[in-house]
Amino acid sequence: MMIWTAKFSKIRICAAVALAAGIALAAFLAISALRGENLNLNHSNQDKTRIRLDTEEGRIAYLAELGWEVSPDPVESFRFLLPEPLTEPYLSYNALQLPQGFDLNQHTGQQITRYTYKILNYPNRPDGVQANLYIIDADPVAGDIFCPGANGFQEPLIREIQN
Repeated sequence: MMIWTAKFSKIRICAAVALAAGIALAAFLAISALRGENLNLNHSNQDKTRIRLDTEEGRIAYLAELGWEVSPDPVESFRFLLPEPLTEPYLSYNALQLPQGFDLNQHTGQQITRYTYKILNYPNRPDGVQANLYIIDADPVAGDIFCPGANGFQEPLIREIQN
């Protein structure tokens, strides 16, 4: 029978415990950071908003984050089925959406709700400008700013905010 004995000083024991705790803390922080990155990657389409757009307040807050002040109630709202495959005028409209990070091709065959709001702060146009916000399951999937009529226009919903 063999008996081994070891003699450790209190300093060495404390150093070993501190080292083990440091390794455990580093591992915990690394795992937490990786989980945080995975959440961001899995919700990359959600980066445009953390606000849920299934409420009036949420939609108004989302538009405000984009720099648009809108009327408190929509001018119009309705649901429609996005055709599969996309045809005109949806193909042309999707060309406006792609630079904003939206792609209607990902939502063909799905029900979309469009909310239209009166814009109150469009530069040099106090009246007549509206915002369309297209939503599926509380997430934005498209949007635009438009002004109907002879001098009308249509432009992206998401713009660089100029102060």
